[in-house]
Amino acid sequence: MDYTQLGRTGLKVSRLCLGTMNFGPHTTEADSYAIMDQALEQGINFFDTANVYGWKKGEGVTEQIIGRWWAQGGGRREKVVLATKVYGGMGDWPNESRLSALHIRRACEDSLKRLQTDYIDLYQMHHVDRLTPWDEIWQAMETLVQQGKVLYVGSSNFAGWHIAQANEAAKARHFYGLVSEQSLYNLNARMVELEVIPACQHYGLGLIPWSPLAGGLLGGVLEKQAAGRRAGEGAQKALEKHRDKIEQYEAFCKAMGERPADVALAWLLHQPAVTAPIIGPRTGEQLTENIYALSLKLSPEQLKTLDEIFPGPGGHAPEAYAW
Repeated sequence: MDYTQLGRTGLKVSRLCLGTMNFGPHTTEADSYAIMDQALEQGINFFDTANVYGWKKGEGVTEQIIGRWWAQGGGRREKVVLATKVYGGMGDWPNESRLSALHIRRACEDSLKRLQTDYIDLYQMHHVDRLTPWDEIWQAMETLVQQGKVLYVGSSNFAGWHIAQANEAAKARHFYGLVSEQSLYNLNARMVELEVIPACQHYGLGLIPWSPLAGGLLGGVLEKQAAGRRAGEGAQKALEKHRDKIEQYEAFCKAMGERPADVALAWLLHQPAVTAPIIGPRTGEQLTENIYALSLKLSPEQLKTLDEIFPGPGGHAPEAYAW
């Protein structure tokens, strides 16, 4: 397993991050345990979850599964760098969502109980809250850090200017600020290259891409059809829109002798600022397949071909659109 530091921190994390969103709704608790054990055996020490995962409002189903897995002992908790999130609705009352100081405090306490731990390594804001002042957000986060309940703070789904706004506000308070951003980023979704990635690089944030396979679109959707296997509904709809690109892409991967999913993950691992793409295996077999991407090196010519199939926005803003 390869490791890298998370942004400008001294924290070392694996180059693949285990996403746990499937734990509960699509993967049984027993299978979830097996996948997490296998991840540790393979050297993956970076796990991502959220208080809303499990999709039963207020229950934190996925966090509970992780907590019960940790409770088995064996040094599991000590081996894992855990990222969880706050923002989503955890109830129907007015202050049970978003980023008020009240909700941040309550959400953190509830996550700690579900996870059966006394600290969260990386506490991520799941979305920007345009209605809450940054001084209020940072005051709440500072308190959690001072109490030892949170070690680092990250963001998710922020625009580039939100990252700048957040970290400038943190700097004024002499607080460390954001250390990571979790964004939608894959070969078919490259808008973050305009401003989010430059902001991450300027402020020293690690980039954690979610949906690296574009919901299955980059995972060999045409191959699956040819083999009589049905791709997910999201991938099927996306295929109708992007069929020409996907046909070129899968032909390119076939000529390389590589699986489309592996090439998509390897491409992300070659991109500047990327710390660790989030993989979401539903089975141990899928986890093993994902790990192979770490050893797949793409040549400059291969990277150029992928850029031609999936053109990005043209580089960083404003040059990408100004001239």
